[in-house]
Amino acid sequence: MTTSIPVTIIGAGQAGLAMSRCLTDRSIDHVVLERGEVANAWRSERWDSLRLLTPNWMTRLPHHRYEGDDPDGYMTAVEVAGFLDGYGRGAPVRTNTTVESVRSAERGFTVTTDQGVWTTRSVVVATGACGTPRRPAVADLLPSGIRQLDATGYRRPDQLDDGRVLVVGASASGAQIADELQRSGRDVLLAVGDHTRLPRTYRGMDIHWWMHRLGLLDERYDEVEDLARARRVPSLQLIGTPERRSIGLDVLHAAGVQMVGRFAGIAGSTAQFSGSLANQCASADLKLGRLLDSIDEHATATGLDTEVLAPDRPGPTDLPPGETTLDLGSISTVVWATGFRPDYPWLEPHLLDRKGAIAHDGGVMQQPGMYVLGLPFLRRRKSSFIDGVGQDAIELSEHLSGHLDAVAVGRC
Repeated sequence: MTTSIPVTIIGAGQAGLAMSRCLTDRSIDHVVLERGEVANAWRSERWDSLRLLTPNWMTRLPHHRYEGDDPDGYMTAVEVAGFLDGYGRGAPVRTNTTVESVRSAERGFTVTTDQGVWTTRSVVVATGACGTPRRPAVADLLPSGIRQLDATGYRRPDQLDDGRVLVVGASASGAQIADELQRSGRDVLLAVGDHTRLPRTYRGMDIHWWMHRLGLLDERYDEVEDLARARRVPSLQLIGTPERRSIGLDVLHAAGVQMVGRFAGIAGSTAQFSGSLANQCASADLKLGRLLDSIDEHATATGLDTEVLAPDRPGPTDLPPGETTLDLGSISTVVWATGFRPDYPWLEPHLLDRKGAIAHDGGVMQQPGMYVLGLPFLRRRKSSFIDGVGQDAIELSEHLSGHLDAVAVGRC
């Protein structure tokens, strides 16, 4: 069966639902195709204890926001799924519909799914930034007796085999998983590469409150000098907990997590780690210091000094030199928290760059009528947050509406 419709949105997470609401506001007929259920990733690809890194007051989308009694708390994954369920109620979502291909056609596109074919004038790719978990090539060299999990496959400590655990990657996911495993009584080793150190609170306020005040989260893609680098910044080393605690390497080390440098290779039954741990920590400390300098300067300039607590800067990350080799016989499980690689097998190759990522300019793809939404720093620094994707959707829906008008009069 073939169905014709002006716009097809692929993905029913926060990005796809935000675009759907914006198109509805513009009276543009559309469909949202979702391979699972609404908010599928929040239901099936998150560990049990996961909470948002942003406070609840930042959980807002066009015409929908958090209205609970804990604005400074952090939603659980289950609560986020419920929030998006409510938001998507009434949206034209087709669940359990897997997209198999998107191909250019006369005055539009043909979207082929396992539930039928759609002809459409415009396509919005809203599948998010978490595509296929990225494992380094060294993973293939691990002894067969070591169990390997990606962060999307981890659920809880008792899921893992007995024995020591190596967590690879010290951004948000890796740091949180290492913290949870250590608190459960496991012996944990954390391999550390480039990371972004932040305290959960500073001077009594959530760090995101400060970044919002400084306008850092609203910085636009056309305002930064090196956009490619900005889009590669590691996820913030934060955790959302009721007690609003921090989760930096200093905290993890004090709790008993052993740190080593970046996982560099394997020789026989020995894992090799880079000797860059101290340098990685010094670099993260330097960047943190610059941010806190900006916060203190802003507080003084705006008179906030009298309304917030005195500066309470964390000290330098003081860790012992990490081991550069490890007998893999001591490891039972490796958890790869090494990010994601783009995965769009259903798109035409010319729409992707040499690394397989979608080529775009602020969400406008190279093919007229095609858009992408929900990627890091798509149009602003907070684009991958729930708080940022809605503003991106508003702007891109305006561009999309203009494209449809042009098609209608034959200019495209």
